[in-house]
Amino acid sequence: MLLCVGVKQRGQGLVSLCSELLSRHRRTWIIDSFTIEEEYPGPFPYVLGQINVDRKYQVYFDLSGEGVDEDPKGVISIHKESGFLTVYKSVDYEEKRLLRLKFTARKSDLSTDTQLGVEIYIRDINDNPPRFDRDVYEITVDEENTQGSYLLTVLAYDRDEKGTLNSTFHYEIKSVTPNTPDTEFFIDESGTISFKGCLNHEVADMYTILVEAKDHGEVVSLSSSTTVIVHIQDGNNHLPTISGQTGTGTVKENEVGSSPLRLHVTDRDSRHSPAWRATYIIQGDEGNHFKVETDPNTNDGILTVKNPLDFEEGAQRDMSISVENEVPYFFCQVKEKTSSGLWSVETIREHKPHSVKVLITVEDTNDPPVFTATVKEAMVEENSPIGTWVEKVTAVDPDSSHARDFVYKVENDPAGWVKVDPHTGDIMTVKTPDRESPHVVNGVYTILLHAVDDGTPPQTGTATLQIHVTDQNDNVPQPTMYDLDMCVSDSPTTSNITAFDLDENPFGGPFTFELLGDFNGKWKLNPYYGYTAGLVKDPDVYAGPHTIQMKISDLQGQFAVYNFSVTVCDCSKTTSCQTRRLTNTIAAPGVICVLALSIDKHNNAAIGQELRNGIHHTAFSNMIEDMGTMYFLNKRNSSYVSDVTLTQLYKRLSSFQETEDEQQHYLPHLYAEEGDSDQLSELDKISIPDELLENFLKDLGPKFKELASICQPPHFQN
Repeated sequence: MLLCVGVKQRGQGLVSLCSELLSRHRRTWIIDSFTIEEEYPGPFPYVLGQINVDRKYQVYFDLSGEGVDEDPKGVISIHKESGFLTVYKSVDYEEKRLLRLKFTARKSDLSTDTQLGVEIYIRDINDNPPRFDRDVYEITVDEENTQGSYLLTVLAYDRDEKGTLNSTFHYEIKSVTPNTPDTEFFIDESGTISFKGCLNHEVADMYTILVEAKDHGEVVSLSSSTTVIVHIQDGNNHLPTISGQTGTGTVKENEVGSSPLRLHVTDRDSRHSPAWRATYIIQGDEGNHFKVETDPNTNDGILTVKNPLDFEEGAQRDMSISVENEVPYFFCQVKEKTSSGLWSVETIREHKPHSVKVLITVEDTNDPPVFTATVKEAMVEENSPIGTWVEKVTAVDPDSSHARDFVYKVENDPAGWVKVDPHTGDIMTVKTPDRESPHVVNGVYTILLHAVDDGTPPQTGTATLQIHVTDQNDNVPQPTMYDLDMCVSDSPTTSNITAFDLDENPFGGPFTFELLGDFNGKWKLNPYYGYTAGLVKDPDVYAGPHTIQMKISDLQGQFAVYNFSVTVCDCSKTTSCQTRRLTNTIAAPGVICVLALSIDKHNNAAIGQELRNGIHHTAFSNMIEDMGTMYFLNKRNSSYVSDVTLTQLYKRLSSFQETEDEQQHYLPHLYAEEGDSDQLSELDKISIPDELLENFLKDLGPKFKELASICQPPHFQN
């Protein structure tokens, strides 16, 4: 099938074209032989061409799509009967490069005969110049940059059709202001700018470069420009020189922080730039006594003493001080300008310091005395008698020209053990040394000594004396505790007793533990040697308090005897033997005293009534029976000794001792109603013959005498 199209190109007549349809998709044929030149100035309208469908019957044409009823609208139309295409206005290539339309041929009954896809291309013209991405470029470069080095890159782009002469362009430097003889800027095809020759801040501190981008259009060539501003940062092309110095040039010995000299510098580079700022170096400063700091405002060098000087080591100091800039010195000079390539130039980059001689005079001052040994060690035996010689210290006056007299003093003596002869420096004890003193650390007692001269003002030298105190066996072993708790049990139980000794080896542990007294095998030690002994209790030992006497000996046989209070309690009835022991030691003596004293008081209603009524089965009556037993326990030849023991009393006491929780919620208990408390009933008097009580008291042991002292009013105690 052939499609014949009449095409009218601009400036030509109607051209008849016949082409074979190249593709078909659902009866839609694509034709691409129409072209519109962008920005055509007219006149409008004009006939673009004709679409002619070869039929033996009449067909009618419709056209839709871009350029008709889609943006850009109203560009083109078709004559319904003849098929002529008419253009009404221009099209911009940069906005629309192709118009896609749909052509429909209809029969007289309006049914579709055929459909064609029509593509109208927009032909580009050179209507866009190259455009830079910036109107102004601005950079700062160092004066030390060498020729050919990269400065910056400018960038332009052209909106015309890519790959055509309309969009192809080149860069060109149109002007440089100012125009200096030793500097020439150039640009390559990529837009990179560099220079030939030398940059000199003093000649030009800023360049303004006009760069043009020009395209290669066939009909007309279009261009645009940008401005490049290059600031030249001053480099170090002028050396600093020391132009003078001010100051006394003298320092006092042993003084720091003073500034005897100030150096003045001249530099023609830009102020406060790295090329202007000065740094100073000292040569010949033996002992590293000085430093030079730069004044940030004036660039002066301030010589300062940082370590004290000694007049005796020299009255004058000769030094050399040099100055240079923070950045190296740079020099550039054009030797020859060539027609192509870079020029011939000479460059120098190096540190070139400028030096001057400096003389500093050291003034003599009163030096403090100097000890021959600032830290000295001595040894003294513990418990040495007062007046024992410890050590001798010696100081000298470094002022050889006029030595002064001085005296020795004790500056710090924590425990006041020693004194020093003010003229000879001999140190002796004024107290007995004790190695176990808290001021002795790791066996060393430290004192501080001064030597003070008679200068104006007086100067002081300092020394430290470390006295090593040798140990003696002057301490006996000691237990860490004296009270023990043990539980009633059916098998032997053990409680540990630990000892320590303030003395060190070989005067300390391990220790030997030994029980004193006859315990009938109810108490023993296992182990009995070491730092901790095990006190083993036999199951037959009764509940209650016990006193165990024990001898503890060190390795050298030094010993001490200690009484240990051991409380045995029923751990199933109380959570803590300690709580029970406190109850027994506080409450029980008070109860005993009250009961003992109440026997002879006829107006004690509660006890007297209990006794008179014979209520011996109550807890109170049982306690009184046991108390009566206690009165006669130690009586010689008493018939009660074989029948009643102290165990019975503590068994009775423990039988009704309340637990800790019960004691916290204790409420008073009413045993009997005695009637009105204000009307005391008459009680039977309980009396004990004075002779019997007197003989009994004579036979009581020391524990009962202690009980008596507790029961007595305070003003009867010895």
